[in-house]
Amino acid sequence: MSDRTPWQGWRDRDRENAGLPAAKGAGARRPFGGTWWGKAWLGALERQAQLDPNRLGRGRSYARRGSVLEMVVDPGVVRASVQGSRVTPYVVTVKIRAFDDAEWDAVLDVVSAQIGRVAALLDGELPPELVDDAQAAGLELLPDAGEVRTDCNCPDFAVPCKHSAAVCYLIADALDEDPFELLLLRGKQKDELLSALRARRSTPAGEQPAIKPKPLGVVAKTAFARTPGPIPIPVRPLNQPGAPTAVQVLEPPRQSGVDGKDLLALATDAARRAWELAAGDGDGGLSLTRDQDLARRAAGLLGTPALADLAHRAGLTARQLTSWAVAWREGGPGGLAIATAPPTTHAPAEADPARAGATDPPAAVADPGAMAEGLTVLDGVVEGNWITAERVQLRLAGDGLWYLFTKQFSDWMLSAPPSPDPAELLGRA
Repeated sequence: MSDRTPWQGWRDRDRENAGLPAAKGAGARRPFGGTWWGKAWLGALERQAQLDPNRLGRGRSYARRGSVLEMVVDPGVVRASVQGSRVTPYVVTVKIRAFDDAEWDAVLDVVSAQIGRVAALLDGELPPELVDDAQAAGLELLPDAGEVRTDCNCPDFAVPCKHSAAVCYLIADALDEDPFELLLLRGKQKDELLSALRARRSTPAGEQPAIKPKPLGVVAKTAFARTPGPIPIPVRPLNQPGAPTAVQVLEPPRQSGVDGKDLLALATDAARRAWELAAGDGDGGLSLTRDQDLARRAAGLLGTPALADLAHRAGLTARQLTSWAVAWREGGPGGLAIATAPPTTHAPAEADPARAGATDPPAAVADPGAMAEGLTVLDGVVEGNWITAERVQLRLAGDGLWYLFTKQFSDWMLSAPPSPDPAELLGRA
């Protein structure tokens, strides 16, 4: 890099240090920090620069014109090279304190406290409640002014100098794009963090359930041999479904374009549904609609990165699919239907058992007497078949059952199985 001369076209040959040209064009005034957490990062930078704030404007100009040639974010530190007014770029480092193991245990407790938090992070959002709960645990995910330490090998003694300020503005861009970059600055790689969250959901070592021996079954030759005797009794289904062994062992051909993990997931799901049919436990999901089957599959992926991948493939956001999955887990087809239907004021009608699994809005709504019964236990705003009070909401479905929703972030999430008694549901809130 030392022999790069990118600015020779405008350099004043009679001066060793000439100022960079002013930023021009559409990007000359572009803002930084588009998200609330990006703004918080810049707020810490601006508080740090209160003694010499004129470097910030020059730093913004450097960032806008592309003077930051390279920037790498590592746990606890950002390293960058910035082209200044001399031929050799300056070396800038920006550091914040990385959490220790005990602090990370507390952060993981906060992140895993609610299923929707992992989905929100994977969807590119930093939930304010996550930051607030971490603060309540004594940890500041967003650094304050005293924690942002900058260093540059330029002769400017200002803190931060314009080169460091330029890097800090681009860090705000990185945080806007992916909130996991903030957690990286606190010391954890994204993959490492997700692995730790998955480990918390798995069964602890030493507590693995005993593997039941599989029945040997009846050899076909014996079953159809022409010998006198009783007809062999068909083998009962296994006590629990499993994954097809062949799919686990054999990878699909490379030219097929099929991902081995995707094939294993689909085959395992199909085996489980076949087991349900063989065991007489339902219809194996054969009567489900596309959205119902999607919610069913997502319910088994709650709290894992695989849910975000499934949402992307289905054309949904991770938060939306998480809401569907929770609704399915708590209420099945009826829970999904009431979670995705808008409030309705249709005239009351008799409940139709055949509609229990429908995903369209319920045609039947309780009569005013039933709604009044709900109001005796919840003093809130009535909108059609919804009653809302602050962060709690009751919804009455066409089957005559009440469903309890609580507000998580900006979404209403089904939080309990349905009940004919709204008072019982409110006792769980």
